[in-house]
Amino acid sequence: VQLQAYGGGLAQAGDSLRLSCAASELTFSSYTVSWFRQAPGKEREFVAVVFRGRTYYDESVKGRFTISRDNGKNLVNLQMDNLKPEDTAVYYCGAGYPILSTIRSPLGYRHWGQGTLVTVSS
Repeated sequence: VQLQAYGGGLAQAGDSLRLSCAASELTFSSYTVSWFRQAPGKEREFVAVVFRGRTYYDESVKGRFTISRDNGKNLVNLQMDNLKPEDTAVYYCGAGYPILSTIRSPLGYRHWGQGTLVTVSS
């Protein structure tokens, strides 16, 4: 499956952005799709995922970010509210068949989009 992440850009602290991940395959609904991010000089870290109907978030974004799926449009969205400068990163969507113990690890996902840059200024 090919993934394309888009919607990033420049924002100020407190602003909102909405990221989307578009998938090419008709079997998209069978995949678990997650959002990760990678800041300069840091490892890729988990942000959010919908797994078996439940949503999971990293503690750093809980209450501010909302992940949702639209299987009819092959989209997974990430609504980001109350952005903070520490949210600055390249955001990636990943698709695969992780198990519960691997949903927060990049190793749980086989397919990745190209990433979209989010820059939040203070």
